[in-house]
Amino acid sequence: MAVGLVFTAPSPVASSRGLPGSVVCCSRCRPCRSRSRSPMARRCLPLLSLLLLPLAWAWAWAWAWAPGSTDPPDGGWLAGTVPEEERCTVERADASLTYSLFLQRFAFSRPVILRGVTDNSAFRSLCTREKLLAAFGARPVRLSTANTYSYRKVDVPFQEYVEQLLKPQDPARLGSDTLYFFGDNNFTEWGHLFQQYVAPPFRIPGTSPAYSFGIAGSGSGVPFHWHGPGYSEVIFGRKRWFLYPPDQTPHFHPNETTLAWLHHTYPTLPPAQQPLECTLRPGEVLYFPDRWWHATLNLDTSVFISTFLG
Repeated sequence: MAVGLVFTAPSPVASSRGLPGSVVCCSRCRPCRSRSRSPMARRCLPLLSLLLLPLAWAWAWAWAWAPGSTDPPDGGWLAGTVPEEERCTVERADASLTYSLFLQRFAFSRPVILRGVTDNSAFRSLCTREKLLAAFGARPVRLSTANTYSYRKVDVPFQEYVEQLLKPQDPARLGSDTLYFFGDNNFTEWGHLFQQYVAPPFRIPGTSPAYSFGIAGSGSGVPFHWHGPGYSEVIFGRKRWFLYPPDQTPHFHPNETTLAWLHHTYPTLPPAQQPLECTLRPGEVLYFPDRWWHATLNLDTSVFISTFLG
């Protein structure tokens, strides 16, 4: 079973919503050892959980910046076997791109890949497999199906997700049967991580940013859909993107995975019906305008973060 994981949170203001904290017993909370908890236990357990979370995160942060500490180049995440298409039909821009030129050429008309506009090496250092498990392993995450509509929800601990469910996509499995975390958020628990991310500098007038942090298995992805404008940056791994303008609806089935679409539909497309496409690597940021159709395919186990402009 292949699954993907995305944590969505408002930026930069923290959300007040959160999932229940893990159970921690102390001398004042002995009733938590029984099935029936006292009012004192119900009050102090979530409080203790919130108090311990910053300590766990501070430990991971200190580890990331410890003198002589080294991280594996791939962050400890599994490399994939999905072949990469060298063709890239999305325009690229570097740090010389100005805000006025971004608004004029890309913001409302077409996607662009940005390189060198931000430096997220510090954030990347915190997103290795080992460090995320150390900081968030016991925390619950909510998975949903990796089809266009994503109805079914499943809650699992983050460690269980990473160690047992984060596997390459089964080509025969439908998107409606493939688990992928999308749309649910818990900024209270993951806010310390999001605060280290440097978002792309260009904003669309009248919008506010919201982050979505994701970890997804090789061959997984989200089939074609559209929403408002935003950015997506790859932290580890490679992610292939397929995009169509709003007036060109792609041919796809909402329960079919992107991998199945790539195998069955993509080879049959005439040149006039082929999408814009490109593969993003670590440090590259894709901007997509409002209402552009897009589908994603993770070539490796990928760690990524999106900034939605709503």
